[in-house]
Amino acid sequence: MKSVYNFVISPVGKRYNNEKSIGNSKLITNTDVYNHEFVNRIAKVISVPCALKTSIKPGDEVVVHHNVFRRWHDVKGREKNSKAFFNEETYIVSEDQIFLCKNKGEWKPIDGYCFVQPIKNKDTFETNVEKPLVGVIKYTDGSFKKGDLVGFTPNSEYEFIIDGKRLYRVYSKFITIKYEYQGNEEEYNPSWA
Repeated sequence: MKSVYNFVISPVGKRYNNEKSIGNSKLITNTDVYNHEFVNRIAKVISVPCALKTSIKPGDEVVVHHNVFRRWHDVKGREKNSKAFFNEETYIVSEDQIFLCKNKGEWKPIDGYCFVQPIKNKDTFETNVEKPLVGVIKYTDGSFKKGDLVGFTPNSEYEFIIDGKRLYRVYSKFITIKYEYQGNEEEYNPSWA
């Protein structure tokens, strides 16, 4: 199956990531289809569009928008699939619904995006555990170097869990400043990630 302008993908695992293994038991952490935090975002590319030139290849893993695998209820209470749904194993997504691609074992963001890991807040009078609007570049589209300490605009970050680390997806154009390391910065990853 091939599309002219869209990617054909399949979820890696289930549609929702709402189970945790504790010893020999499984704990369901969420039963609500509305909560986007528990929707799977990792997919495998089955085919790429014929009409677009892309670095993504069939077999690559990609990180997609949270609404791709999500189910929802319409105004009459009927459960529906997303518009990307073709069948339980196949989804059709546009290029702007893919944010990160794992090619040859290495994650690379799509042009226009960077992934930033927050840092711990060292201010003892502050209640936030992480320093707001500041982080370390983990994956870059080439606009910055990996490891740069940067600041970004408010409400430009969107949370993802990638390989067990909580990262923010930020448009590269919303990264407004590159800081110099002071030497006491520490990356922050909450225990639940």
